[in-house]
Amino acid sequence: MHNIKILIVEDEINLQQLTKKYLVRERYQVFTASNGYDALKIFENNEIDLVVLDLMLPDISGYKIGTRIRSYSEVPIIMLTARSEEEDKLAGFDSGADDYMTKPFSPRELLARIKVLLKRSKKLLASSKYMYGNFTLNTENNCVFVNDKVVDLTPGELQLVYYLVLNKNMTLTREQILDRIWGFDYDGDIRTVDTRIKRLRKKLVDADVAIETVRGIGYRLEEIS
Repeated sequence: MHNIKILIVEDEINLQQLTKKYLVRERYQVFTASNGYDALKIFENNEIDLVVLDLMLPDISGYKIGTRIRSYSEVPIIMLTARSEEEDKLAGFDSGADDYMTKPFSPRELLARIKVLLKRSKKLLASSKYMYGNFTLNTENNCVFVNDKVVDLTPGELQLVYYLVLNKNMTLTREQILDRIWGFDYDGDIRTVDTRIKRLRKKLVDADVAIETVRGIGYRLEEIS
């Protein structure tokens, strides 16, 4: 039996219960909340391993809940919304999301993404340190530093940085990044890679490394000399 605890925050009761039923069938321990205040209370009183978070709630927006959770926890967050515009996705990532799903979605796809995020969040990186000018990636404590200050990264962003650093000066296609970070069975839009790269660039704007766009192909990490 799984000891993994998942919190579903969704005010559409039918969707909430359908999602819960599907996850319980996979032997996850499932908590549910129909509003933001209840969600935060449940999260703060239980050792939740992953949050499925709807953005449109009756009291507090999912963006605010994600920001609140991310202020003291690195638990994986999957955000759900009826909106599919890039700016909405960026706002979701800015408030701490590791993944973003547009309604309607299939429970099977949600389960696949949950498994990828749980596997990624618990995966230990080899103990190493990579330094390029004022940029340091220390995989022993899973931290990125710029000018000796910790950069606030989600687990997904850390994995993306790690993958780019391991392949420094090599061009990685969007498909390669998608497969490596989200898993080969991920059915989401490949533009998810572009959205995540944009967010990561903002966080590393002062670093002595740059994520360069290789037009029509993908991205590569280069040291700024």
